[in-house]
Amino acid sequence: MMTNQRKTDMILIADSGSTKTSWCVADAGRAVQTVPTSGLNPYFQTEDDIRNRLIQELLPQLETDANDIRAIHFYGAGCAFEKVAVMQKAIETATKVPVIEVNSDLLGAARALCGQQPGIACILGTGSNSCFYDGSQIAQNVSPLGFILGDEGSGAALGKLLVGDLLKGMMPNELRDKFLTQYDLTPAQIIDRVYRQPFPNRFLAGLSPFLAENISEPMIHALVLNSFKSFITRNVMKYDTQTRIIHFTGSIAYYYKDILMEATAALGFSTGKIVQSPLQGLVDFHAI
Repeated sequence: MMTNQRKTDMILIADSGSTKTSWCVADAGRAVQTVPTSGLNPYFQTEDDIRNRLIQELLPQLETDANDIRAIHFYGAGCAFEKVAVMQKAIETATKVPVIEVNSDLLGAARALCGQQPGIACILGTGSNSCFYDGSQIAQNVSPLGFILGDEGSGAALGKLLVGDLLKGMMPNELRDKFLTQYDLTPAQIIDRVYRQPFPNRFLAGLSPFLAENISEPMIHALVLNSFKSFITRNVMKYDTQTRIIHFTGSIAYYYKDILMEATAALGFSTGKIVQSPLQGLVDFHAI
C-alpha cells in the first residue's frame, strides 16, 4: 500500500511578539511567502483563541497547502514552561502539520543573529529581552520583567517615558500639544488606556513613533538614549562573558539604530547586527 508523503520540503517559521506575528514559508533555505497575523501569546491567550486566530488569519493567506508543509518552527513571546504545550497544541490542531517546534522569541533572535556562534542577542520591539547564547542554547538570561518593572529600551518603555514626561509637565508645551493633537488624545484618555484598557503595552508602544519623528528635540533624544543605556546596564552588562559585541533585532532597534549605536559605544560595547526581523536569519538557520 502507498502511504501519503509530503510533496515538498517546505517549512513554516513564525516570529511572534505581543503586537504581531510574522510567518515565512521557506523551501530549501529560500523564503517563498511571508504572511502577517496578529500577535499570538499563550501567556495572555487561551489555546482556543490561538487556534481560532490561526484558522481565521493564517491559513486563508497561505499560498501553500498546509498538507505540503512538513514542519513548523514557532518562536514567540510567552512561549516558556507550560505555555509551550498550549501553543504547540493550538498549532497542531489548527494546521495538522506533523512536526511542530515551539521556542521562545529570544531563542529565535539568538539563532537568527548568531547562528551557531556564541554571542549576545537582544530584542527591542514592543517589549525587550536579551541573552548570552552559547551557539546552541541560551546560557544566561536576565528576566526582562515586562514594561511595568523592566523592558528597558522597548517600545512600551519608551512610550511610558514619553507620556510620563507629558503628564508631569516636563515636556515643552508646543511638543505636548503636537502629541495630543497628532494622536487625538487627552491626558484623561491616556490614563484610561494605560490603567483600565487591555494591552496597555501595545498602546504605549504605538506612541513611540512620535519619538522618532521628533528625535532632533534635545529632551526626546535624551529620553531614547538613556532608555537604551538603561537596557544595556540593567541587562547586557549582567552577563558573565568577555564578548563586547551586541546584536539586535526588533522594530525599535532598527528604527533607532543610530541612537542605539551611540548608547552601545558610550558603554564600551560594539554593535553587531541590527535587523528589523529575525525571519531571514531563521530561514538561514533552519536551512543548515
